[in-house]
Amino acid sequence: MFSNIMSFGLCGVEAFPVSVEADISDGLPGFIMVGYLAQEVREAQERVRASFKNSGFRLPPRKITVNLSPAGVRKEGTAYDLAIAVSVLCCLGQIAPESVNGSAFIGELGLDGSIKPVRGVLPRAYAASKLGIKRVFLPAENVREGMAARGLEAVGAGSLKELAQLLADPASIKGSWFDDSLFPGEEDPEFDMDFDEIRGLATVRRASEAAVAGKHNILYIGPAGTGKTMAARRLATILPPLSLEESMELSKLYSICGLLTADRPLVRMRPFRSPHHSATAAALTGGGRNPRPGEISLATHGILFLDELAEFPPPLVDLLRQPMEEGRIVVSRSSRAVEFPADPLVAAAMNPCKCGFYPDLGRCRCSEAQIRRYLGRISGPFLDRIDIGVEVPLPPKFVGAGGREKGESSAVMRQRVMEARKRQEERFAGERIRFNGQMKARQIERFCPLSKADQAFLEDVYRRLPFSIRGQEKILKTARTFADLDGKEEIGREQLMEAVAFRSFERSYWGFRFGE
Repeated sequence: MFSNIMSFGLCGVEAFPVSVEADISDGLPGFIMVGYLAQEVREAQERVRASFKNSGFRLPPRKITVNLSPAGVRKEGTAYDLAIAVSVLCCLGQIAPESVNGSAFIGELGLDGSIKPVRGVLPRAYAASKLGIKRVFLPAENVREGMAARGLEAVGAGSLKELAQLLADPASIKGSWFDDSLFPGEEDPEFDMDFDEIRGLATVRRASEAAVAGKHNILYIGPAGTGKTMAARRLATILPPLSLEESMELSKLYSICGLLTADRPLVRMRPFRSPHHSATAAALTGGGRNPRPGEISLATHGILFLDELAEFPPPLVDLLRQPMEEGRIVVSRSSRAVEFPADPLVAAAMNPCKCGFYPDLGRCRCSEAQIRRYLGRISGPFLDRIDIGVEVPLPPKFVGAGGREKGESSAVMRQRVMEARKRQEERFAGERIRFNGQMKARQIERFCPLSKADQAFLEDVYRRLPFSIRGQEKILKTARTFADLDGKEEIGREQLMEAVAFRSFERSYWGFRFGE
């Protein structure tokens, strides 16, 4: 007898349909599995045998053949166990084939017949919904994650025996459907920190606000203890709420990594990821034998914060250059290439030298060679991808609790950010970008026009400060964001001067690269 059950596999962040075919025929008794399978998938036959015995089902001494199609695509993971078991039960007549029509099965089997939770349920359920499948059977712990896919009924089961009883009486099946309460609302998220705790440092606040509004990569540089990390960690407090589309994309990534839980089926807040400088390349950019997303992907639609940037190994920092430019990362293996989204706002913080006081030569105790060696750990091409560089200075005098006037709250700053982003949304309607920081040459020419006087001013700046072509474009993109924050339709001299000032950090600290 033959049966065909639907399941789903994972390739990167997307799922693909897998047809689990089973056939029981005469011949030498055996359990044969085919279809380009990883070792953990082949081991499913032993899990199925044991779970059948402990669930009260009997496997006859006949030849059982299971094929996972398409046979040319490698299948990995343990999520096929449930589909394999159900397909065999259909062949044995324990489950009526019509009761599984239009359904998919995802889950791992325990030897005692229990159905265990698996990673990557959300992208699988989402793919099933897109294919028109109306019902998916899942481990009970994964139901809330599965019901996040619209148009799909998620049915949970704790054991193989319980599942067989449900399928024996299809009228008794009552699953869960999409619930709006799972998704992020428009209310302001709660944080235990706020920008109003940063007293003074007006340029730091202005730079931070512009970075978030236009999605510009930002570098905080200055002596230790001046508030670099403090400012960077508060970037998350002025980010707008996640949209439905962003939440789904981000939740797929977290589902693959097993970071979603039964009480947290979707990512509802923008991520803030801060990897330690001892992280490996695979941890930062993604990889492994079975490629998984790295920190830069898990920070998509949020903040990737690199604290103590100069302590990261230079090759590791340079790995970020391509995803910072393209918003995606491709992990290549000999058998396949997997693409992950990698589109965070990159924020970094660093001291200008080992002692932290350069370029204040009255305080700095580092030699010229030590300073060059320390700053030289950050490559020019990486710095070229930083839109805004802001110096965080030492306070001019002692500042105790309440020693400076309290600044604006994160709520006030976030409101300006959301208004600026709304202007960008209207501006880029019909374009394939959403933020000023993503503009290419064609969009810059169209959306960043300058008056003749301002054009002459900028040309004079370029003659005295030889920025790269990318650096020149970043000045215009950042100036466009400053204009949006100020509610200006056109870029003015004030916004241009701000953008130039925030792009001058490279010459101020890395001037030796320009022969200074």
